[in-house]
Amino acid sequence: QLQLVESGGGLMQPGGSLRLSCAASGFTLDYLVIGWFRQVPGKEREGVSCISSSDDNAYYADSVKGRFTITRDNAKNTVYLQMNSLKPEDTAVYYCAASNVRSRFCSLVRGGYRYWGQGIQVTVSS
Repeated sequence: QLQLVESGGGLMQPGGSLRLSCAASGFTLDYLVIGWFRQVPGKEREGVSCISSSDDNAYYADSVKGRFTITRDNAKNTVYLQMNSLKPEDTAVYYCAASNVRSRFCSLVRGGYRYWGQGIQVTVSS
């Protein structure tokens, strides 16, 4: 069975950087579409970024374009989300999600993902 574990969150000042990791087990990363989502209390979970299982095509929400970068290391079965120029609005619980689909595309829609990590807190504050 596929399991996802997030790490790398914490507290950072505005303008700083954090790198989140999503370690997958049970499936090889070559056949997983990976998405990052975030959620704050009282609001819907929103898509942040995703990366396809083929060709490494990446997509980003408008709110993070130019600041966040998603990458994949298949040898380590790990996907990373590099977050630069952090803003207080980035504060949320971040979730890693996966779909075992071989595709050159990915989606920021929650319903497209079957497997989810436990979530990790990111707080941006001065």
